Amino acid sequence: MTKKKSGMYKNLTNYGDSEFSIFLRKAFIKGMGYSEEMLNKPIIGITNTYSDYNPCHGNIPDLIKSVKAGILSSGAIPLEFPTISIHESFAYPTSMYLRNLMSIDTEEMMKAQPMDACVLIGGCDKTVPAQLMGAFSANIPAIQLVTGPMLTGSHRGERVGACSDCRGYWAKFRAEEIDLAEINEVNNQLVPTVGTCGVMGTASTMALITEALGMMISNGASAPAVSAERRRIAEETGKVAVEIANKSFKPKSFLTLKNFKNALTVLSAIGGDPDAAISQEEVIKKMTPEEIEKAHILIDDYKAWIYPFQ
Repeated sequence: MTKKKSGMYKNLTNYGDSEFSIFLRKAFIKGMGYSEEMLNKPIIGITNTYSDYNPCHGNIPDLIKSVKAGILSSGAIPLEFPTISIHESFAYPTSMYLRNLMSIDTEEMMKAQPMDACVLIGGCDKTVPAQLMGAFSANIPAIQLVTGPMLTGSHRGERVGACSDCRGYWAKFRAEEIDLAEINEVNNQLVPTVGTCGVMGTASTMALITEALGMMISNGASAPAVSAERRRIAEETGKVAVEIANKSFKPKSFLTLKNFKNALTVLSAIGGDPDAAISQEEVIKKMTPEEIEKAHILIDDYKAWIYPFQ
């Protein structure tokens, strides 16, 4: 009864009787309306990082619907679960304190719950690094889906957007070059939609280099958060998640130094945020020394590559 090691049979709770464990698991989840037929399919986990404190992730409920459509059309069952959500402007004293906690949360829930692959949905600066770190440690087939950049606003005939213009206009206000009325006016235009910052800051940089790293579908980094294309990317991501689950395509089985150098090359080409290089180093550190040697990934070699960015 319990020979199957995929889907609902993975990571069984230890009651001392594996057959009772799967019996009890199915009994509870059937309370949510699932049939026996559905519960025998592969499971694709979906991290739900939606939060009212995180406008960068405001489109996640819609993205999850599209991801689920892709998963279901490919013959698997989608199961979403919550993790920590971090926004730069809503994290005291700084979001960096919470990045590792989010990484641990993501990793432990991926390992504790039954799933054959996982779709990681993030966007705001520290969320994508945290999710990649967690997925790399868990070493379960995983694919990243970013929420996408917000649209730009308009202030007195000039296109504006977060977050470069946030600092620029605030500097003008502090220098008394603009008055209180104008700073309040521009405040309504800097973030006109949900989504990540529409400049080449950490969020956009991480999206692009994650695609270059091989942890995202092609052309999945840049579509705006509120676009129809972003929804189509989400659906395709769901389909690919099922494919990598069926192939047991784990991160540590294909990520090598070449992948990370490719990501750094893209970082250099786009003039992206140097913090992204540091985040990639943290992902590498999630490998054990033995695995690093096996995959020919050396931290010192990687540091030599990121040195120009430090």
